[in-house]
Amino acid sequence: MKVPNTKTNPVFLGAPPLSDLSVSFCSPSVCTVLLMGQRSGHQKRSKKLEVALSKTMMTEAGVQSNKEEAKEPKAKEQRLTSVFGVADLKNEAIGLYNIGQSCCLNSVLQVFLMNTHFTGILRRITVPPSPVQKRKDVPYQMLLLLEAMQCGKQKAVSPTALAFCLSEYRVKLFVQHDAAQLFLTLWNLIKRQMKKPELVEELGDLYTICVQEHLACQKCSFETKRNSSMLTLPLPMLDSSSHVLKSLEDCLQYFFLPEELTDHNMCFCEQCGGKTPFLQSMKLVHLPQTLTIHLKRFCFEKSACIHKLSHYLPFPQDLDFSAVLTENQCQADDNEKAAWQYELFAVVAHSGSTNCGHYCAYIRSLTECKWYCFNDSEVCQVRRQIHISSVASWTLLQISFRLTDC
Repeated sequence: MKVPNTKTNPVFLGAPPLSDLSVSFCSPSVCTVLLMGQRSGHQKRSKKLEVALSKTMMTEAGVQSNKEEAKEPKAKEQRLTSVFGVADLKNEAIGLYNIGQSCCLNSVLQVFLMNTHFTGILRRITVPPSPVQKRKDVPYQMLLLLEAMQCGKQKAVSPTALAFCLSEYRVKLFVQHDAAQLFLTLWNLIKRQMKKPELVEELGDLYTICVQEHLACQKCSFETKRNSSMLTLPLPMLDSSSHVLKSLEDCLQYFFLPEELTDHNMCFCEQCGGKTPFLQSMKLVHLPQTLTIHLKRFCFEKSACIHKLSHYLPFPQDLDFSAVLTENQCQADDNEKAAWQYELFAVVAHSGSTNCGHYCAYIRSLTECKWYCFNDSEVCQVRRQIHISSVASWTLLQISFRLTDC
């Protein structure tokens, strides 16, 4: 049965303005928000400059790997297995240098590496046997970056080796990225390259959302059900009439609201033998420890141009899914729903337009219970009750929550 694109089939990812972060920072589960962009005013790089920088990065990566290979392998592996998370640093949080329009990559990496549940998985990976495999292994390069951030004494480290590694898998350098798409790309590369099945399973459990999709023919009541999974909840910012949804809870309720498929959106019904109106709905089955939500702030205008929705969208620090969704929107038992208590963990924010801008991340240390602002190499602690809404030029694109008791 062919199903047309609807509100649950997003094309672009988005998020709310930093004003959306006016919350009290202390609660049971955790939330992460990812944003998109590059610093305004960055000059476009010429092709010659990009090639030269790529060659420089390749040379630096080669020199670095040669130095590492000269060290005692056992000592290296012992250090790697002792790494837990950036949040455990004695010298507090560490920044990442911008190596050329890499603020999006830096922000997404900080969200990954500040999550101690993720780094707990990362530190148990199998170390690749050969130098070439090490250079091309994304989880291993992330682990090396984590080690440099944890063991170094400088205020920031360079993600050059990891960036070069990602370029081997068609992740472009020196370009503006979509934060949510980059998050998905990184996650899938990490999963694909992990050798231990138990780690792959743990990674899936940490981030995977389970839902059940329903399609019901409005003519004969024939219904089909399908279980599926996703890594993020892509929430719309506008309803079907292009009216602004005024809160994160409104966005969630609208996302799980049944939708009538009529006219050109009708589906083929096997029992009726033709296209008929259908009712499409989605029910929530299971939520992971780290729940990532992205707000669809980018949409197509009639002129075929991409437009950014920059309106204010408030959201809570604590989010109880069982209180937001109705019984008909959930396909879970009471024990499952009782665990759907979440707390804000991180925010990736974007300033600028769809063509240029800049990313930064606000992340809560799970071990210190402190909030930090990661702006490339600049990192500073922010006050517990800070209202990020005071930075009116920033827009939140993606939000992640974590279970209260994890």
